[in-house]
Amino acid sequence: MQVSLENTANLERRMTVNVPAARLNEVVESRLQEIARTSNMKGFRKGKVPTKVIEQRYGQQVRAEAYGDLVRMTFGEAVREKNLLPAGTPNIEAGKNGEDGEISFSATFEVVPDFGAIDVSKLEVVRETSKVEESDIENMIETLRQQRRGWMPVETAAEAGSLVNVETFAQTDEVRLPTEGSEKGATVIGSNVMFPEIESQLIGMKAGDERTIEVTFPNDWRVAELAGKATRVTVKVSKISQPVMPDVDEAFIKSFGIRSGKLEQFHKEVRNNLERELKGNLMFRLRAEVAKKLIEAYSHVELPPRLVIAEAQSMARAAEQQARQQGQQVTLSHEQFLSGAHNRVAAALLVGEVARQNDLKLDSTRLKETMQLIASTYEDPSQVIELYRNDPNMMSQLQNRVMEEQVIDWIAERAQSTETSLSFTDAMRPAA
Repeated sequence: MQVSLENTANLERRMTVNVPAARLNEVVESRLQEIARTSNMKGFRKGKVPTKVIEQRYGQQVRAEAYGDLVRMTFGEAVREKNLLPAGTPNIEAGKNGEDGEISFSATFEVVPDFGAIDVSKLEVVRETSKVEESDIENMIETLRQQRRGWMPVETAAEAGSLVNVETFAQTDEVRLPTEGSEKGATVIGSNVMFPEIESQLIGMKAGDERTIEVTFPNDWRVAELAGKATRVTVKVSKISQPVMPDVDEAFIKSFGIRSGKLEQFHKEVRNNLERELKGNLMFRLRAEVAKKLIEAYSHVELPPRLVIAEAQSMARAAEQQARQQGQQVTLSHEQFLSGAHNRVAAALLVGEVARQNDLKLDSTRLKETMQLIASTYEDPSQVIELYRNDPNMMSQLQNRVMEEQVIDWIAERAQSTETSLSFTDAMRPAA
């Protein structure tokens, strides 16, 4: 195998690899023989199909697969030979074969920048602490009561917190939606299930009342015909209900799996759940803090530009998909995600470099525990675990996630840290 290398940019390389034809021919011949041994073909006994027949039927497919595998294998050999650390997926182009059938291809790729020796003990991180107070337990029980509340129809006017059943239609200069009649729906005032400017106008209305409200919907509104349009929305209230809160009695407590139905045991279970969630969130916030300080410490190092752009494009596609799930049709430019993509790429490359410099390996026990934790949130955990084991792409993503968490935890243990105390509510908010 012959390898030539050229620098096409500061962090971009173009590598040309020439491989003797014999390497491909050996792989192809071996695979064809394996197919011949196991193939069931009409007119031949199993394992007795002539190699020429197998080659006529499967040769083209086998050669294409073997070529792809050989390129991936020799690319890996070549970058190791040249002591390179590729960043991202290479762009492979087939070259012209030599006179003796020699295989040639070129790979253009970016490389991991030189971060130098990374001394994590110089990082200064803020380690946040918190604890569950009795008031937090009471707040959670109140939230559970809200989730189990019932509704009682009333004749009084709607107010904040009322459940209001409505019939609506919208009219612009160009269109009426729906074209005939009205749409039926319901909202709890204050939940913003409806457009806020419309929902707020329900306060004070009674069953049977009708009102026309003039609003202008935002440009990215989920109903394309109304997006950015001045609209007259007619709302008729058909029913108003007020919440009926359940008592925290034995039946209520047992509905959460507390067999004894005792309030003391319920408090204990709520505390245990909150403390478990708090522990996980504090760890998440610490990891975010470590990644932030690591990125800041090496902000002067240039990152592979194509890798950052690819990450920004991926983030834009994910945001568009999320918007579609919420009924909004938007097209987003990757440029507005470049800052976030830069940080993601920096964190991933730095974590990978810390792992390489300190010979950190993936903890298989931790991987198994994470997979089981994810699976436990589904109805059939064993099916989810089997899905991960049978999908190399899903398993690779999980391995990368666990390895990143593992390395950041390793850094956090060795960095300089100061503690700051947060309330439970603040600690449960997403990290900035």
